[in-house]
Amino acid sequence: MNRRFRYYDVLVHAFVVVLLISNLVAQKITAFGPFRLSGAQLLFPVTYIFGDVFTEVYGYAASRRAIWIGFFASAVLSLMGLAVVALPPAPGWPHQEAFATVFGFVPRLVAASLIAFWAGEFVNAYVLARMKVLTGGRHLWMRTIGSTVAGQAVDTALVMVIAFGGSLSPSLIANLIGSGYAVKVVYEVLATPLTYAVVNALKRREGVDVFDRSADFNPFRASGAGTAGEAG
Repeated sequence: MNRRFRYYDVLVHAFVVVLLISNLVAQKITAFGPFRLSGAQLLFPVTYIFGDVFTEVYGYAASRRAIWIGFFASAVLSLMGLAVVALPPAPGWPHQEAFATVFGFVPRLVAASLIAFWAGEFVNAYVLARMKVLTGGRHLWMRTIGSTVAGQAVDTALVMVIAFGGSLSPSLIANLIGSGYAVKVVYEVLATPLTYAVVNALKRREGVDVFDRSADFNPFRASGAGTAGEAG
């Protein structure tokens, strides 16, 4: 099946916007009682909701395409941030230090973010697609929460360990992982009614409900929305 959908491209654009904003606000660490969260963790969980929608409605191949677009967009943002910060500021322009604070992505943080995003999103998409087939399309809440539990565990652990391993104490890294993971999973649970509404509306309007019974789950396979899986 190879067809164009009315809302898929718009959703991918929104997904990338949320992802890039999350990258820009990630540098700030906030405190809520004993919990420590980065600014990204307040918005980044929305990308998993998008991922659930892509996989549930359009299939794993559509989710794979969106993940790669988001990955390359994040990479370009990070590289441009590094390049522009490295350029000499104009005489009399006093904001170089502030600009570098926001856009001077440390290469290790860039690598951690990209690796964690890529791995976590693909785990999320794979788990949801397989659970959809196993449940026969029933119990959407079980699929969205279950896939988030798996995907966010991979994402949160990887980004914190790669970014801060050896520079922060193991106890603080564990606190960051636990706090971030808990917030992301709770986020998904609270968003379940919205996910149901969006998924059901898209299935009706797009006239599609893909089951990935024979999909190729290779993350490096080049195929777009609607080219893998079977309509339910």
